[in-house]
Amino acid sequence: MVDVTGKPATKRGAIAMGSIRMKPETFQLIMENKVPKGDVLSTARIAGIMAAKKTCELIPMCHPLNLTSVSIDFTLDGPKSRIDIEAQVKIVGRTGVEMEALTAVSAAALTIYDMCKAVDREMVISDIMLMEKRGGKSGVFKRK
Repeated sequence: MVDVTGKPATKRGAIAMGSIRMKPETFQLIMENKVPKGDVLSTARIAGIMAAKKTCELIPMCHPLNLTSVSIDFTLDGPKSRIDIEAQVKIVGRTGVEMEALTAVSAAALTIYDMCKAVDREMVISDIMLMEKRGGKSGVFKRK
């Protein structure tokens, strides 16, 4: 791990996004809360939050962090049968939370896949990326 002992604790944040595409029938099942495994979006939100908190256990060189905020939001695109996932993570600390935001999006997407795979094995998880990062020595990054 990188030694961050000498760095000052500052406000930091990151936003990551990703998508999962599916068959229209699968999208409709999610919207009507008729997926046999239960409430897909609520479960995916919880999974994303939990994953952000456990990132250091999944990614070998990540620091264990005391996150101050994690939120997961979904944008539902019916015509494209797509769910866009956004994770926002915040901390006051010595290192950034980009990996936590990316892990949160990934886990939320994987949870949607897991809960719907019995009805649709052709779902596609894609475009997981960092959208914004704030704080620290390198300042602000915003994807164009």
